[in-house]
Amino acid sequence: MILTDFATSPLSVMPAVVALGLAIITRRVLLSLGLGIVFGALLLVNWSFSEGAIYILTTVKSVLMEEGGINTWNMSIVGFLLLLGMMTALLTLSGGTRAFSLWALNHIKDKRGASLLAAFLGVFIFIDDYFNSLAVGSIARPVTDRFHVSRSKLAYILDSTAAPMCILMPLSSWGAYIMTIIGGILLSHGITEYSALGAYVRLIPMNFYAVFTLLMVFAVIWFKLDVGLMKRHEIEAEKNGAEKNGDHQAADLHDEFGIEESEKGKVSDLVLPIFALIAATLFFMQYTGGLALAANQQAFSVLGAFENTDVGMSLCYGALVGLAFAIFTVLKQKIAAKFILHAAWIGGRSMFGAIIILFFAWAIGTVIGDMKTGAYLSSLVQGNIGVQWLPVIMFVLSGAMAFSTGTSWGTFGIMLPIAGDMAGATEISLMLPMLSAVLAGSVFGDHCSPISDTTILSSTGARCRHIDHVATQLPYALSVAGVSAVGFVVIGFTDSLSLSLLASCIAFSALIVVLKFLSKR
Repeated sequence: MILTDFATSPLSVMPAVVALGLAIITRRVLLSLGLGIVFGALLLVNWSFSEGAIYILTTVKSVLMEEGGINTWNMSIVGFLLLLGMMTALLTLSGGTRAFSLWALNHIKDKRGASLLAAFLGVFIFIDDYFNSLAVGSIARPVTDRFHVSRSKLAYILDSTAAPMCILMPLSSWGAYIMTIIGGILLSHGITEYSALGAYVRLIPMNFYAVFTLLMVFAVIWFKLDVGLMKRHEIEAEKNGAEKNGDHQAADLHDEFGIEESEKGKVSDLVLPIFALIAATLFFMQYTGGLALAANQQAFSVLGAFENTDVGMSLCYGALVGLAFAIFTVLKQKIAAKFILHAAWIGGRSMFGAIIILFFAWAIGTVIGDMKTGAYLSSLVQGNIGVQWLPVIMFVLSGAMAFSTGTSWGTFGIMLPIAGDMAGATEISLMLPMLSAVLAGSVFGDHCSPISDTTILSSTGARCRHIDHVATQLPYALSVAGVSAVGFVVIGFTDSLSLSLLASCIAFSALIVVLKFLSKR
């Protein structure tokens, strides 16, 4: 099948615009993504309905299969979701979730404390963004529910600590992937004064969006900066929570899915499976990465293993270990097998909605790739542009690309080499600021995009409506993007990290004052 080439045409962005626009307007994500897929397919085959149908079937097949076999990455993420859903339900059945909530009620006194618990967990569990959103969500959700923190606020906390922490930490799946790309860029431009890891460490304070997004999370919690739709959701959570629970000091024996919680549960029944899940995931990330190194006849190293790890399968293996520990916690209480199987089925079924959205997001991602949306957007940076403006331009363009395509990793792969080449051809001293601008913009666009898998999984981890999460997070993401833009403008003109951080801090402080004023209105 011959597809129309839109690499140089503004039409390349239309399927993404249709899907994103309809999702925001109608608040019906699946319908919007589906129409975006159909519209893109018809554009690619020059409005031939028969070929468009064939293209859509081929695209759907590619989500499930690749090169004659199973699409291991997609299916491993689906498997991880199902396993984590079953594990979460069994933790509820065992009474571990209830026991942890009761423990939290004795140690956490208000909404602020419950929100801070979720934020700190998000900061400390940084090995992978998918894992972060889902695991932290399952731990923190019972506690935030007890104190009437809205699910939208929890989703915001999950999303705004997951990707920013992963991109700031070299020892994460994100860090390993980015260092692989940066290493090639440095080699191609003959830069030898620092290694890929050294460059990555230097990029951390320049990633203004990730740094100030983390600060914003704690500022929102501490100063109660609830604005726009977030404020409405918080008011509704307080009202509905009070009506439902009466006294929030009382622990309901049934969770939202109707699973009856054991009264014999202990805090260890929740902590042990979660700890096993984290430890096993880390082990398998190192194990699969070590196997890849051995296959390439390379010496083992921790960073090398992270660079070559199979993240999807590691998550699945870790979830299997966590599920095994969860099963152990219910078996030791002699709970009947029929209740265990019923809870596992409910837990797995609770993930079906997220999985369907992910399938649609993956499909439209394929369509957007065939439309050459990334190639068209990257071509916009070419021309007579002042060198000083390049960092902020790369930030904005990377944000637009990640928003349109729903992938920060795909944006890294396209925009980091372009930023490196542009810096090498214009001003080599701007190499690191431009690379950091790409990293920051990619996370920003990914945060705002309704079709981003990390956005979908954050709403899944919080168990809130996906489009509610997108709408409530957007004002905070756009505000921090403005602060970041100030930093990239200053670093472009001064080439000074200190001055750019100072300017960003001043802008961030002013932003907090404005949000505080708006939250009181």
